[in-house]
Amino acid sequence: MCGRFALDKKTDDLIAAFVADGNDYEDWVPKYSIAPTEATPIIRERKHSDSGEVSRTIDSAVWDFHPSFMRDSKRPQFNARIETVASNGLWKGAFSGSRCIVPMRGYYEWQDVLGPDGKTIKQPHFIHGVGDVLAAAGIYTARKVSDEWVVSTAIITREAKDASGEVHDRMPVFLTPKYFDEWLNPVKFTTDAEREHAVSILEVVSEGVASTITTYEVDRKVNNSRTADPLDESLISPV
Repeated sequence: MCGRFALDKKTDDLIAAFVADGNDYEDWVPKYSIAPTEATPIIRERKHSDSGEVSRTIDSAVWDFHPSFMRDSKRPQFNARIETVASNGLWKGAFSGSRCIVPMRGYYEWQDVLGPDGKTIKQPHFIHGVGDVLAAAGIYTARKVSDEWVVSTAIITREAKDASGEVHDRMPVFLTPKYFDEWLNPVKFTTDAEREHAVSILEVVSEGVASTITTYEVDRKVNNSRTADPLDESLISPV
């Protein structure tokens, strides 16, 4: 997990769901196939230096975590393991002070199965929650590209549990609304104890959400991110 997900909510729906302050991502359109290196909405909080006030906004981020100190890489960095997100040098700074939520309707995983001709095929599954939006814990960073600030993000993952674990061994770390405020708080962790406490909360909260996750098979047209129409809502329809 997770190499593709769907988000069928409009920006105004996200503002309502996450009690955000503004419609900062006005050109977002719902998509049923979002792949690494593509743009997706994130929810984040920032403290304004002039007023000291904290605002919660919906912003665009590239799903490929790329801090300014990292050289260009052919391999996208889109998932951060919970086991190392608080200690690994690539993730640690953002985990300490640049946390976000990556909303999704659900995500895709694949299993190898035998087709009618006896050959192995990749069967996609759509993994989702009981509601119409899941809140994946994420981190973000920003760097200047051609004089413009580009925000990028990664989703934190953990060992898969319950139905998710029947399809794949990893899953996103999902949050409940009760934990949104604490996770998005822009106050920076300055000690290992603070970071370890945050990880322990993530583990407990996400395990509870995992027990509510279900899955079903979907059409194999979603398999190729280059040919799958991201606006095709039938991508998440059960077969």
